[in-house]
Amino acid sequence: MFFRSVLWLCSAACLLAQTPQPPVPAPPPPVQASPQPPLQPLPPKSAPPERVVNPDGSITMKLPIGAPLPQVPPDKVILTVGDVTITAQQFDEITSVAVQEQYKAFVKGPGRKQFADQLVMVLTLAQEGKRRKLDEKSAFQSQVMYQTDQALANSTYQAMTKEAKIDDAAMHAYYDAHQADFVQTAHARQILIRMHGSTAPVKPGEKDLSDEEALAKAQELEKRIKAGEDFGKLAGAESDDKSAMNGGDLGTFGHGSMAPSFEEAAFKLTPGQVSEPVKSQVGYHIIKLESKEMKSFEAVKPEIEKKLGLEAAKKAMEALEKSNKTVYDPEFFGMAKQ
Repeated sequence: MFFRSVLWLCSAACLLAQTPQPPVPAPPPPVQASPQPPLQPLPPKSAPPERVVNPDGSITMKLPIGAPLPQVPPDKVILTVGDVTITAQQFDEITSVAVQEQYKAFVKGPGRKQFADQLVMVLTLAQEGKRRKLDEKSAFQSQVMYQTDQALANSTYQAMTKEAKIDDAAMHAYYDAHQADFVQTAHARQILIRMHGSTAPVKPGEKDLSDEEALAKAQELEKRIKAGEDFGKLAGAESDDKSAMNGGDLGTFGHGSMAPSFEEAAFKLTPGQVSEPVKSQVGYHIIKLESKEMKSFEAVKPEIEKKLGLEAAKKAMEALEKSNKTVYDPEFFGMAKQ
């Protein structure tokens, strides 16, 4: 029982949980665990962390790793708190579930003693709770039951994901069906028709078009292009964008450099193809894709395998839910007929 209690409390006491991990598909169940004991994270006692600005603008505090500490036999007792002993293997298992991935190297190195200090506080409080017989209370036992099952459910979901057999044919099929997701860069031209409220200025002598008028004009230009008129010449004459001087040429761009609606439409096109009018905050765009560079299948294979593995695990979980007998009390859950 003490070991499960340590696992539960240690997640709250983790001194290193300062930067959230990237979002990942959350395994079931979705209910959040109850509030944890008020153990506050301690700042590192070694060299100060390095502030790293990520490409998406978020900030990560990179902790110093330093030289690795000595390794000891896994069954050696490395910590004793009251009547509880922790072996090297147990300490490693606790850090594996309580510490975020980006901090594990720090905890195994210069942060090992600091993490142990937090663990001592957890074990000390847990033993005091047992002395007060708080672990015998119904509310606590219900909480432990749920959190234990939640941890087991998470481990089971991860195991189901790893066990999913995704063959190359399925991954190639996904790659071919989701080409827009794997575009690295694109080279495109555009014709922009501004609308009222746009940040693009109205051309001298031109009318400030309403949304409906701008769309109608863009649709007419699209018809003329698809009827054979030269895209670059029309862009030079009609586009409300500075690129009109270059026949609408926007050059090469990657992810995040254009409006989301523009990027999504451009990346779906094949070279030489012209889009329907695409709306953004500045107006309606007609896009012609000149070329695009794709990420290779081998480069994105791990990403595809992980995604398909998660989808397979989700389907397996749904099948389990259907096969598992579940009975709700209709009165308690408001399911009774009025």
